[in-house]
Amino acid sequence: MFLAAEDALGIPRGAVKATVLVETVLAAFEMDEILYELREHSAGLNAGRWDYIFSIIKKFRERPEFVLPDRAQVTMTVPFMRAYTELLVRTCHRRGAHAIGGMAAFIPSRRDPAVNEVALAKVREDKIREATDGFDGTWVAHPDLVPVAAGVFDDVLGPRPHQVDRLREEVRVAARELLDARVPAGAATEAGLRNNVAVAIQYLEAWLAGTGAAALYNLMEDAATAEISRSQVWQWVRHGTALASGGRVTRELVRRLCDEEIAAVRRGRAAAAPDGLDRARALFEEVALGERFVEFLTIPGYARLDGK
Repeated sequence: MFLAAEDALGIPRGAVKATVLVETVLAAFEMDEILYELREHSAGLNAGRWDYIFSIIKKFRERPEFVLPDRAQVTMTVPFMRAYTELLVRTCHRRGAHAIGGMAAFIPSRRDPAVNEVALAKVREDKIREATDGFDGTWVAHPDLVPVAAGVFDDVLGPRPHQVDRLREEVRVAARELLDARVPAGAATEAGLRNNVAVAIQYLEAWLAGTGAAALYNLMEDAATAEISRSQVWQWVRHGTALASGGRVTRELVRRLCDEEIAAVRRGRAAAAPDGLDRARALFEEVALGERFVEFLTIPGYARLDGK
């Protein structure tokens, strides 16, 4: 939940109202109820991304029809994410509340203009989708993205502070759409598995050292992306998910990739630089390769912090 500034949302000056981040699949079924309970204390709802995907994996982890492909392929336009965001806009506007889009996680590179050009085009495309779908605002991970996002919303909104009057009455979303986990042409790949391993371990190293968010591979990663990464590894191991290149995901394969990714990270660092990669790997393997699914990685994580 975050607090919304009054002027930004057109709320009477002097009041501060909560914008609820809808980041679990169960909350998607209760958006009307959330707004009702908050009533005059609510500025609206915000569409989650990574936490929402994590929630889908966690809630339906034992069911093979909910095995998702590489997380990079689970975009905001796949069926269950599209249904959820359109329902969020319709629900908010029907009650006169604001709908806030999802975060753009890209961190611009100071060294590689080509990376920025491709990524900023994707950010702009994503924000165009949100603005044309009826969202009233959005959020980004880096200040350099503000002009991109603001420019898109200014083009759609013009002088208006929001588009709450756009009711989206044509949207019809039932439970089956919210639970439609198909990802057209989606596949689990070794590259996707490797990315999950690399991101989770490097983020956990930062987290165990006291950093809550870390820029990795030009993306702002936080506990939510670490949760997706480790829970997806757990899910793929649990179901022996087939990889596009052949073979299946096993604990042995994951451990080999851990060896390789940690070695690669260390090669890129100064030889004498201390690191916490071994501690991070131990936590990752506990929450990604254990027989029992751990509800949140921070639960054993805090125990490791206390035991320093």
